Amino acid sequence: MPKNSKVTQREHSNEHVTESVADLLALEEPLDYKSSALNVGGVPPPPRKNKDVEEPQDPGEERPAWNSKLQYILAQVGFSVGLGNVWRFPYLCQKNGGGAYLIPYFILLIIIGIPLFFLELAVGQRIRRGSIGVWNYVCPRLGGIGFSSCMVCFFVGLYYNVIIGWSIFYFFKSFQYPLPWSECPLVKNGSLSIVEPECDKSSATTYFWYREALDISNSISESGGLNWRMTLCLLAAWIVVGMAMIKGIQSSGKVMYFSSLFPYVVLLCFLVRGLLLRGAVDGIAHMFTPRLEKMLEPQVWREAATQVFFALGLGFGGVIAFSSYNKQDNNCHFDAALVSIINFVTSVLATLVVFAVLGFKANLMNEKCVVDNAEKIMGYLNSKVLSHDLIPPHVNFSHLTAQDYTEMYGVIRTVREGSFSELGLEPCQLEDELNKAVQGTGLAFIAFTEAMTHFPGSPFWSVMFFLMLINLGLGSMIGTMEGIITPIVDTFKVRKEIFTVCCCTLAFLIGLLFVQRSGNYFVTMFDDYSATLPLTIVVILENISVAWFYGTEKFMQDLTEMLGFRPSCFYFYMWKYVSPLCLVVLMFTSIIQMGLSPPGYSAWNEETASERFQSYPPWALGMCFTLITLAMLPVPVVFIARQFHLLSDGSNTLSVSYKKGRMMMKDMSNLEDNDETRFILSKVPSEAPSPMPNHRSYLGPEGPSSLETTNTSPNGRYGTGYLMPTTPESQL
Repeated sequence: MPKNSKVTQREHSNEHVTESVADLLALEEPLDYKSSALNVGGVPPPPRKNKDVEEPQDPGEERPAWNSKLQYILAQVGFSVGLGNVWRFPYLCQKNGGGAYLIPYFILLIIIGIPLFFLELAVGQRIRRGSIGVWNYVCPRLGGIGFSSCMVCFFVGLYYNVIIGWSIFYFFKSFQYPLPWSECPLVKNGSLSIVEPECDKSSATTYFWYREALDISNSISESGGLNWRMTLCLLAAWIVVGMAMIKGIQSSGKVMYFSSLFPYVVLLCFLVRGLLLRGAVDGIAHMFTPRLEKMLEPQVWREAATQVFFALGLGFGGVIAFSSYNKQDNNCHFDAALVSIINFVTSVLATLVVFAVLGFKANLMNEKCVVDNAEKIMGYLNSKVLSHDLIPPHVNFSHLTAQDYTEMYGVIRTVREGSFSELGLEPCQLEDELNKAVQGTGLAFIAFTEAMTHFPGSPFWSVMFFLMLINLGLGSMIGTMEGIITPIVDTFKVRKEIFTVCCCTLAFLIGLLFVQRSGNYFVTMFDDYSATLPLTIVVILENISVAWFYGTEKFMQDLTEMLGFRPSCFYFYMWKYVSPLCLVVLMFTSIIQMGLSPPGYSAWNEETASERFQSYPPWALGMCFTLITLAMLPVPVVFIARQFHLLSDGSNTLSVSYKKGRMMMKDMSNLEDNDETRFILSKVPSEAPSPMPNHRSYLGPEGPSSLETTNTSPNGRYGTGYLMPTTPESQL
């Protein structure tokens, strides 16, 4: 027994020494009561086992765990690295100053991304519950945060899986040569075959996307019925997600080995192939040429903050869910930095690939522009509209270069300044082609697919590209579904397999909204309104509940006990001051941006074969605001219900017992009065309640410090089976 314990002081002193159970527990080694003299229930002590061998737990007390640290890291990387890294980050980089955009992005990654990512990893690992249980435990009055996270995950999952369905459609269409989107189809006009007018006015890849794949209607008000091919693809996507999720992390963890690593193989292959293409260097040079003046624009910082926010999956609950299956002594601080840096490097790698390919495409388009306009000039020369004296003597129309055309264009424009616009000549500048910013589906299903039609062996590259998109989407969908399934299963104790099947089935049925002919417009609506503002508010409340309601100092102490070292004071100031301030600014700028931008969408016009902006009809506007309201509604509802004691905050439901040298918590919320008495007077000593020392528990901000913690913890309902921070790793 330690010399400074109060028991030792009593033996060597005649003075009265006040002693508490908490004092003893803080200084003594954990005791196995079944094999000690305190075993008064007549239960024979179990035979001694090798302490290095982990003893099995009761099924009700054991939480699933990752098979390895690598599996966990791949799961977090697979969730955070998604389609946005491939088709959103390069667009923002090009739009907001090229290489200069990386500076505000990296700064905001350090002051917002990594601290908040670390916070979510830490609370999930500490409390070992999904988002609902975590935020009920940290601050019961803000327990609605977890339900809001689930709602947002559900909304995002509805349309995100549609994108996987589109990728599946293109994947199977890629097994043919030539690729079906490489040329415009021919239609019969009497005895003649002519090019499809809609395709002729746009391009082969644009026509295939809007007409063959989506068969899109002219507006959101025109449903047009279900697109049966996309319906089957959506069904296949939900079957794949359901099979990956059916056994929890035991099944999804294995899927991550492929879905997380395969995209990197494809990106590296595309990078090598892209660098060998003519014009790739032009694309990369254009991409990383810094325009430093852009850094002074607030819009650049707002979009960088938004990208950091969504790139790491903050607020979705998937990060917390994955982390909750970790051992308590796992170094989540290292994990936060590692996953964040991997995410950033992946975004830069994807940007290199995209602009190497788009540089190649820009050169092809520029050459086509030169040829088309040179033919116009030759026509004007033959019809005497232009004089041959305007053509520089060294220009050879049979081998016309871009530089020759630029020189000829400049001369004609100078001489015919008054009537130049009537000639209809285009400048054909490579810079103009490179400045045509594309993102999202426009990049993946139009620009990139058009570039791949010019690759040697184009079907192979198309198969690889869309298989990569499927895996990127699948990794993010698994994390999104974990953000729904884990908290619901933890809170309501439903069968995971049954709930997973029901959730996927319901999502597929609601998802039929997105596979109508007007479905693409609903995808745009959900993408714009269901996540951005609600998730920003959710993460603000997460930050405030930990830093201000629970207490940053107390949280830092919990991290010290859990990790074995005290995190840098940098996190203290980020969590308490900098991150909340940045998030509030981001929220208000998002609201202002939403107010200034007229709510609408880009509709495809079949007659003109082009997109045009259309405002949402009144019913669609109502739907937009309903999405935001439904996502945020749980927060005020739970707050009001607990503020006025209309909803239990989980008090009088926590029992603490010792088993195998660790403290366990048991849920007493469903026990009747005499059942509770029987539980307290149980003959099984391992289930007998023991006092919970204040410094060993993860109490909420209102947690009591007396020995009556067992009966008064405000958040015990969500504390069933928590492993305490002092649990030895071998016992986990």
